[in-house]
Amino acid sequence: MATSEHRSPTDGTSPGPEVLRYTAFSSDPGGGNPAGVVLDATAMTPDQMLATAAAVGYSETAFLLPRGDGLDVRYFSPRAEVSFCGHATIASAVAHAERHGAGRLLYRTPAGPVEVLTSRAGDGSWRATLTSVAPRTVPLEPGDLRDLLRALRWSDADLDPALPPRVAYAGAWHPVLAAGTRARLAALDYDGDALAALMAARDWTTVDLVWREDATTFHARNPFPPGGVVEDPATGAAAAALGGYLRELQLVTPPVTVTVLQGADMGRPGRLTVDVPEDPGSGIRVSGTAVAIPRPR
Repeated sequence: MATSEHRSPTDGTSPGPEVLRYTAFSSDPGGGNPAGVVLDATAMTPDQMLATAAAVGYSETAFLLPRGDGLDVRYFSPRAEVSFCGHATIASAVAHAERHGAGRLLYRTPAGPVEVLTSRAGDGSWRATLTSVAPRTVPLEPGDLRDLLRALRWSDADLDPALPPRVAYAGAWHPVLAAGTRARLAALDYDGDALAALMAARDWTTVDLVWREDATTFHARNPFPPGGVVEDPATGAAAAALGGYLRELQLVTPPVTVTVLQGADMGRPGRLTVDVPEDPGSGIRVSGTAVAIPRPR
């Protein structure tokens, strides 16, 4: 198992907790979304967690604090703490399962409790499934839509009228905008300063830009300037929020499984499986594989 040792960024001398590096929503280390993982962060302060996440440089690092019958979990981007991160949940759960065995984990996150199930396939690959907190969808105010389109350098004509703009939540808030064409989604070129300021003011974690290939297949891109990265390669929290959005707006007929394809435009293709239960109050299940990223030689 490839790992890397991390020394505490606060003193530069004392050995700190081991930082693992995994990619989620892919069985290829070169695909999916990389995440840092600290399996036992009980001795770390929040400032140390933030400094560690900045040193790792991925969009998020998950810090697990084993307590009682579950795990307290905190998520940090290189710039700030976030309430919930799907890909770091999948990555950290697989890292935990490789060391402690498959089964059920209870993650106590800042957004609420999240159940995670891990399993191993016959080919040796590991998979995790998270069940989000109860999702919500609210209108995207006209002024915010105008500012968002301007920052993205999109126009009203670029949108798919069958998938109305909304702000969706399943542990973190994400505006959902549907492109009318795959070409529009592929041509991502936004005003970073303007988008970052708008997202900070509205407490949006990423912007979930999607294109619907067919009734249950979506391609997605997620700008993430508040986290210090241009784009998130595979966004589990946004996929869960999208599942809630589709159910609430009756754009799918649950129970249904939706596939989200993300990261191909960045050269890091990933696949997110989103199970949308029929019960309107139930959480959305997001599944994917994860694998360790080999340490550079």
